[in-house]
Amino acid sequence: MAPSLLTSLDRDGYVLIPSILTPSQLSTLRSACHQVTALARAGKWPHIRTLPKQFPPWPSDPSNGIWGVQHLNHPDLPGHDLYSDSYFSNMIVDIVKELLGCEEKDLVMELYNLLVQPDRDFELRWHRDDISETASPGEEIERLKEPAWHAQWNLALCDDSSLVVVPGSHQRARTDVQRTADPFEKHMPGQKVVNMKAGDIVFYNNNILHRGVYDAQVERMTLHGSMGHVAGGRLRARNVLQHGIGGWVERCDFSEMEPEGLRRRAEGMRKRLLDLGRRSGDVGYAHKD
Repeated sequence: MAPSLLTSLDRDGYVLIPSILTPSQLSTLRSACHQVTALARAGKWPHIRTLPKQFPPWPSDPSNGIWGVQHLNHPDLPGHDLYSDSYFSNMIVDIVKELLGCEEKDLVMELYNLLVQPDRDFELRWHRDDISETASPGEEIERLKEPAWHAQWNLALCDDSSLVVVPGSHQRARTDVQRTADPFEKHMPGQKVVNMKAGDIVFYNNNILHRGVYDAQVERMTLHGSMGHVAGGRLRARNVLQHGIGGWVERCDFSEMEPEGLRRRAEGMRKRLLDLGRRSGDVGYAHKD
């Protein structure tokens, strides 16, 4: 019997699920993402990930090139309804509930972004999303003992081999070799390239040791999302609110969503994010470039 999704995630720090999109869904999302990427490159959408910056906040000027488009659920983004339908879909939510071992009433709306082909070759350094590279081994262990309180995923709309991980590293502090390695080390001991086909999705612990390697000659179109648990509190708030979602989520209007169950889900998750923001205040940033 194959291990459960949660067993694989707990053991390896990531789990890949093949072919979760139908050909029609894949085609529709690709078309929409082509359009929003063109808007971003033309300077007509300000919420972008700009080169050569790895972590937020990013400037809004695309003249140095981009590697991502932020805030697909933003009410001002043309076509945002399609992305919201995708984000709140049973396809995603059912997996998240399984991985978090929770009910729908526990889920919190978080991030939905698009990672794209950079305008020039670009690499992310080895990192954990919510643990500083300056953390001591003891500090790493203490943070890694905390429940994740979220699920994070990459949904590939084109073949994508950009994500590189060290399986199992979400369970332990960095080794001396990992701690002293070049930040852009190309052959980290134990590393694995996550090879995704169009339509595949990978869920991963955001504190697994990982990096990204982006080739300017290879088309990339990967939906990058996260969904939280109400128990995450302020610890989870920093990872989400540092991206600026608190500045617009109150304006989201899901009243026209169908069916009604999807509308209720989206409105409930949005409300829980607003509550999280009000309780958390200024959360700062997890990393500095």
